[in-house]
Amino acid sequence: MLKQLFRKLESALAADATQHSDAGLSLHQAMAGLLSEVAMADHDIDEREFVTKRDRICQLLSLEPSQADTLLAEAQAHSKQATSLYEYTDKLRDLDPQARIELIEAMWSVAYADENIDPLEEAVIRKTAELLYVDHAEFIRAKLNVIESDDSES
Repeated sequence: MLKQLFRKLESALAADATQHSDAGLSLHQAMAGLLSEVAMADHDIDEREFVTKRDRICQLLSLEPSQADTLLAEAQAHSKQATSLYEYTDKLRDLDPQARIELIEAMWSVAYADENIDPLEEAVIRKTAELLYVDHAEFIRAKLNVIESDDSES
């Protein structure tokens, strides 16, 4: 009797887990969501941050600007109800290490678009890097790449 109860409970939990994973975010939505989280971290979304977000999403996902705008609008709406960064990073764990680093660099680009990295923006990027198992040296290298590329463009 007890074994039957455990089997029923196990099958119910497995069915619920399958439903939950199917109803989640797509890979593209998760990436766009993280860029939106960085932009909103300091509660001051600069126009330069929006443009950088769109440009980096186009670059990362090979999208047209109109597709990126749609994706970012969906991500923005989801970000308002998101409870943690894990909702996004859980979808991105299967990315290869280079793609993870490129995402972290894109997040730094959004944070530095207004030429100021707010501590709250840095905290979002740091937590994301930790959740995606990006090495700290790569985390710092990505930040420096963004800052140095901006300095060379000026």
